[in-house]
Amino acid sequence: MEPGDVSYAAELEQGATQLGIELSETQQQQLLAYLALLNKWNKAYNLTAVRDPAEMVSRHLLDSLSVVPHAEQGGSRWLDVGSGGGMPGIPLAILFPKRSFTLLDSNGKKTRFLTQVKLELKLANVEVVHSRVEQFKPEQPYTDITSRAFSSLDDFANWTRHLGDMETRWLAMKGVQPDDELQALPEDFQLEHCLVLKVPGCQGQRHLLILRRTS
Repeated sequence: MEPGDVSYAAELEQGATQLGIELSETQQQQLLAYLALLNKWNKAYNLTAVRDPAEMVSRHLLDSLSVVPHAEQGGSRWLDVGSGGGMPGIPLAILFPKRSFTLLDSNGKKTRFLTQVKLELKLANVEVVHSRVEQFKPEQPYTDITSRAFSSLDDFANWTRHLGDMETRWLAMKGVQPDDELQALPEDFQLEHCLVLKVPGCQGQRHLLILRRTS
């Protein structure tokens, strides 16, 4: 596929419109260039089980963009934990160029891919970190910490507690509403919002859970 493939561009633009997002021409080009890199590197690096680029538009690009309306009120320093192929970190970095995004993953192949994306897309607001989350010690807390299919909510909260503070929002992207995981949340975390995400082209359920520290 080529970044400018008309069918992918149309699907992306139409899906973004359904999500209430207006993409600039530059943002659309960057997202499609990212899609092309994901498709190219996936063959060797196994970044995602999704092999069809058309399916990647809905299941990766639009799925990541579905949190944009809820990210609008976020802060300036974001961390994407277990970023893998860069979802939702890369699309969010493209949509919010004035915010900084740290993409963290313990898999060296995936961080090499993310570094290539940062270079080719000229994303000056992206930092790629190759580390286990428990061992990562940033200089200051993050305002927003995201994860997408990274772990259980209990592990997500416990492993990243040291990366945020009382002002931080934890944003976990999930499929079906994980009621059992919510029951197992650590005592110092609480659910602030459970939001249903409508992702154009995706049949399954999608939810965004926003957590906060209570102490």
